[in-house]
Amino acid sequence: MGRSGSAPNHSVVAGGVTAANAVLRNRIYFGLKPLIPRGIRMKVRSLIAQRIRKRVMDVWPVMPGSESPPKGWPGWPDGKKFALVLTHDVEGRAGLSKCRQLMQLERDLGFRSSFNFIPEGDYNVPLELREELMRNGFEVGIHDLKHDGRLFASHRQFKQRAGRINRYIQEWGATGFRSGFMLHELDWLHELDIEYDASTFDTDPFEPQPEGRHTIFPFWIPGPNGASLNSQPPGSRKPSKSALDHPRQGYVELPYTLPQDSTLFLLLREKTPKIWMRKLDWLADHGGMVLLDTHPDYMAFDRLNGRAGAYPSELYKEFLTYVRSKYSGAYWDALPREVAAYIKQSESPAQPIRIKSATSRERIWVDRDNSLQPVLSPPLAAINSRQRLHGRRAAVLLFSHYPADPRPRRAAEAFAKEGAMIDLICLRESEKEPRRQTINGVNVFRVPMRRHRGGKMSYVCQYAAFILTSFVCLAFRSLTRRYDFVHVHNMPDLLVFSALVPKALGAKVILDLHDPMPELMQTIFKLREESLGIRILKRFEKWSIRFADVVLTVNLACKKIYSSRSCAPEKINVVLNSPDDDIFQFQRPRSRSINGRDPAQPFVILYHGSLVRRNGFDLAVDALEIVRKRIPTARLRVCGERTPFFEEVMESARKRGLQEIVEYAGARNLNQIVEAIESCDLGIIPNHRNIFTEINTPTRIFEYLALGKPVIAPQAKGIQDYFGDDELVFFRLGDASDLAQKIEFAFFHPHDVEQIVKRGQEIYLAHTWS
Repeated sequence: MGRSGSAPNHSVVAGGVTAANAVLRNRIYFGLKPLIPRGIRMKVRSLIAQRIRKRVMDVWPVMPGSESPPKGWPGWPDGKKFALVLTHDVEGRAGLSKCRQLMQLERDLGFRSSFNFIPEGDYNVPLELREELMRNGFEVGIHDLKHDGRLFASHRQFKQRAGRINRYIQEWGATGFRSGFMLHELDWLHELDIEYDASTFDTDPFEPQPEGRHTIFPFWIPGPNGASLNSQPPGSRKPSKSALDHPRQGYVELPYTLPQDSTLFLLLREKTPKIWMRKLDWLADHGGMVLLDTHPDYMAFDRLNGRAGAYPSELYKEFLTYVRSKYSGAYWDALPREVAAYIKQSESPAQPIRIKSATSRERIWVDRDNSLQPVLSPPLAAINSRQRLHGRRAAVLLFSHYPADPRPRRAAEAFAKEGAMIDLICLRESEKEPRRQTINGVNVFRVPMRRHRGGKMSYVCQYAAFILTSFVCLAFRSLTRRYDFVHVHNMPDLLVFSALVPKALGAKVILDLHDPMPELMQTIFKLREESLGIRILKRFEKWSIRFADVVLTVNLACKKIYSSRSCAPEKINVVLNSPDDDIFQFQRPRSRSINGRDPAQPFVILYHGSLVRRNGFDLAVDALEIVRKRIPTARLRVCGERTPFFEEVMESARKRGLQEIVEYAGARNLNQIVEAIESCDLGIIPNHRNIFTEINTPTRIFEYLALGKPVIAPQAKGIQDYFGDDELVFFRLGDASDLAQKIEFAFFHPHDVEQIVKRGQEIYLAHTWS
């Protein structure tokens, strides 16, 4: 029972295929289709599917993480273990002629289903057939309009077709819709008078638009101006005039969760329904929705109507018999309209719950007070990306050190893994580092410069030198290598203009905004927002974003800042910083009891990260001084590179007699950080309150959660966009006394904290890069 908003349709390099790209590809396909014999088309499609299958075994037919039930999920009616939803898409006259046979097969086994017909296809749907289906307890739905792959060619054309679709919906008494080829634009579908849509899936890399919903549960798509939603979601697009003229409350999205019969038996050439059965067992174990889409067109009920490109209907019958015999009485045999009605009924404000679900780009939390907060969805599965990226050339610009900086490293290695040739230009940390080096497929070119913290002019000079060097380097290399895209990491924002020559030669430019420079500089140099320097930085930001083709940023709070002053939200994509799950290997929290704890055992509180004032190491020491009165065994362990601020705080600790319980462990690499987290009892992120920490989403939160450790985090917008009050232990930002109280809570209430960690881990698992 997830609720979700639709997301803008923007393209991301190496991401999923967008609807626009899918429509373009289908235009080409359908233009050539009449010229190519059907047998050859099916052979080529089958070969491509077999190749895709080898690359996606880790995300198909089961997508890891999609089994997590929505928060507050009440379960299926009457305590049923799972829901079974059978649907059929009738694509041509052959399928139309078999509808009664298919209906009888299901009736004999005690099942019901929904038949989806094309209103303006190459066949006419007899009124008698529709009435017979409904009279026998079956459902009739709308399948596209013409099934020509052009439904989403443009919003204007869609609105024209939507009017005709709505007439068929009314005439047929239908409540549900499914598009052709599973193409989808979920925000456009509010133009239709529907209760549910079934054009998506949990995972299906063989579809033209392969990004999945990554959930095995139905979810709610709120209307842009519906009765229950009177305000526009932050960061969402302005509702279309049509949506304002015809307000919709919303509709339910029903993703199919079993592979389509055409994929299984025609493309992958499976000879048995075992894949259906195995995934059915998995879905049943996790209480999800078993939704199957089959096509009577491809079913051979006897030898006379069997043909090439068909499979024996006995395979479908074998699957239904398996369901009936193994799970008798355990499942809810539901029509799609019944599931939609159940989910819609669950919108009742009887009790305050929050429920989540994924869309193609963003996830939206819908609270009972009807407030909306969009958060990042799980990354799209890297499906068939090697085919798109293999042999492509890309440059990466980074005013930092490589491979020490994790976000650029993971992005560059992801591109290289998918077949792109990557040239990365960065700083040289020391003479020991080679000028040129290949690391995990990334060609690293180090500029003989080091980054120095200092005053404003120091930053300006360093940035200017690196921008000029990068410009010259890219200009010369572009003449021989012709880059396909350039990925630029800020800071500074103006570094994006180093890609002037590659862009002029046709390269696309990605600007990856790690931090908003105006807010960070305000924090570092204590500048006023209206100061000349900050105004200049905001202007630079706007120019840089305008120059880029695609903008990435690290969280929703930053996206809202950029979209409010520099560009439309559609141009910005959120890719959250989450820890490398090959290093931070997921662990469930270990149960512990305060009564079973050795009184002499130290209670280790861990601080790791940059030892700068905004990160609040001094607040951690202040809180430690308070809690040691009630927790005498409390110890603070500190990991990070020494700074003048660190020395200042340690001197203060010595004066207060705390030097024995503050342990400095020095700078640590990622593997050593894992060891430090595993050996601690509690992690803390004791930030001071400032404009930067208000919008920051520290990766350290996810590092603790990945390893099953509790963490105390500040109540800040950048964090609360993702975590609810019961999914982290929060303290008031910048308040050492409140931080101390939360440390004591974590010590004296281990069971409660363990449950909070488990809920927080659900958020973490939804945002891993894998």
